[in-house]
Amino acid sequence: MKRSVLPSTLWLCIVALLMMGQSAFAQNLPDFTELVEDAAPGVVNISTSRTVQRSSGSAGQFGGQDIPEIFRHFFGDSFPMPPGGGQGRSEERQSLGSGFVISADGYVLTNAHVVQDADEILVRLNDRRELPAELIGSDTQTDIALLKIDANDLPVLNLGNSDELKVGEWVAAIGSPFGFDHSVTAGIVSAINRTLPRDAYVPFIQTDVAINPGNSGGPLFNLQGEVVGINSQIFTRSGGFMGLSFAIPINVAMGVADQLREEGHVNRGWLGVMIQPVSRDLAESFGMSEAIGALVADLDPEGPAAQGGLQAGDVIVEVNGEEVDRSSTLPRLIGRVAPGSEVELTLMRDGEQVSETVELGSWPDAEGASASGSNNQVRLGVAVAEIDEATRERLNISGGVEVRQVEPESVAAQAGLRPGDVLVSIDHRSVSSADELMRIVEELPSDRAIPLRLYRDGRSLFVALRLE
Repeated sequence: MKRSVLPSTLWLCIVALLMMGQSAFAQNLPDFTELVEDAAPGVVNISTSRTVQRSSGSAGQFGGQDIPEIFRHFFGDSFPMPPGGGQGRSEERQSLGSGFVISADGYVLTNAHVVQDADEILVRLNDRRELPAELIGSDTQTDIALLKIDANDLPVLNLGNSDELKVGEWVAAIGSPFGFDHSVTAGIVSAINRTLPRDAYVPFIQTDVAINPGNSGGPLFNLQGEVVGINSQIFTRSGGFMGLSFAIPINVAMGVADQLREEGHVNRGWLGVMIQPVSRDLAESFGMSEAIGALVADLDPEGPAAQGGLQAGDVIVEVNGEEVDRSSTLPRLIGRVAPGSEVELTLMRDGEQVSETVELGSWPDAEGASASGSNNQVRLGVAVAEIDEATRERLNISGGVEVRQVEPESVAAQAGLRPGDVLVSIDHRSVSSADELMRIVEELPSDRAIPLRLYRDGRSLFVALRLE
C-alpha cells in the first residue's frame, strides 16, 4: 500500500496559515511600552532603615522570619541579614519597597508595612534624586501609608476607577523587586473583591502579575495607564512569587490617603457586633432562601448596634441598600462610613425582613491613634479597649482589656494574639486598663520570654512573647 504524501504546496499553505494565526495572536496582545514611558517617572523607590536587636537566624527563614504557607505582606520587604552575631546586639536593618507620586507637591503613596517602625525613610525619584520623607500617617487595617517629600513639579500618575475593573482584564505593575528599579511585569486580573485573613477592610484585587519583595507599595495599572491598585501581598510557600498576588483597590487607598492627609489617622464607623458566616443550615433555620449576610452572634451592650435595636440572631443582609453577600463584606461597608453617620440595616429576624437605622460610633482605638498611625500599645503591637462589666461577669474576672487590633508581624502577632482576645495579665501582673498595660509593657525586659494570660472564646490560656 502506498502512503499518501501531501503535495509540497499544501504544506506551504498550512505553514503559512499557522504563521498568520500566530501573527494575529501576537497583534492581539497588549503593548505596554507607551504606558511605561508615561508612568515610570511617577514611580519611586522607597528605602527605610531602623535599629533592631539581632536574633540568631535559622534555616527555612527569609529575612530572619519563618515563612508559613499563608497570605502575607513582603515582611517589610527586608532582605536577609548577613550571618554572625548573637542575641542582644543592635544592628541597622534596611528594607526596600516601592511607591508612587499622587501630587505634584510631594505626596507619595505606599504600603504601611514598607515603612513600619522605620527610623529613616528615603524616597528615590526617577531622576535619581534621593530625598528624606516624612510619614504623614499610616493605616495598618488597609496597609496604606502617606509620605511627604520636599519637592515640587513632580510627575503625577493618573488614577483610575478600581470599581470598574473586570476579571480577565490586562494589568501591569512597576516597582523595585529585590532593588531592581522600575521593573515592569504584566498579567491579568484573576479575581476581584478577595477577602484575605486579617484584612477585613480591603476587597483585594487578585492578579497573576509577577510580584516579589521590593514591589510592595508600587502601582498596578490598567491598559489606559491609570493606577487601579497598590501591590501589597502574595501567597507563597517560599517567600517568592508563585502566581498569586494581591493589590489594594485605588478607590480604597485614596479614601484612606485623604483622611491621613487631613487628620493623620483614619476614623472608621463602628457597629459594635460580633459576626459569623451564615451556613446553608443556618440560613434554613432562619427561614432564609439562600446563605447570605452576616449573622450577629453577640453585641457590645453599649455599642451602636445594641442601642439601635439589633439583637443576637439577626442576619444583616443589606447596608444602605448594598447587599451583604457574605459576613466578610459587612466590615468593609461599615468601615467606609464616617462615625456619627446613620446607616439603614436590612435584617432577617425570625424569618421576616425588618429594617433598623443605627448611628455608627468610632472604632474604640481611633482616638488613641497618633499621626504616625501607631496604636496605643506600640511595643506590643496591639490596640486595646476597656471591656464592659457584662464581659467581666461572663468571664468571672475583675480586670482585663480587649484586643481590638493586632499589627501584622508585630510581637503580639508572632505570639498568636487575635482581635477579640481579653488580656488579663502579663508577666504575672494583672491588667485592668489600657494605661496599666502600657506601663507594664514599657517596664518589661527584652531578653527573655514573657508569659501573657488571656481569655479566648471563654477559655483561659497562656502565650509566651518576647519583646523587642
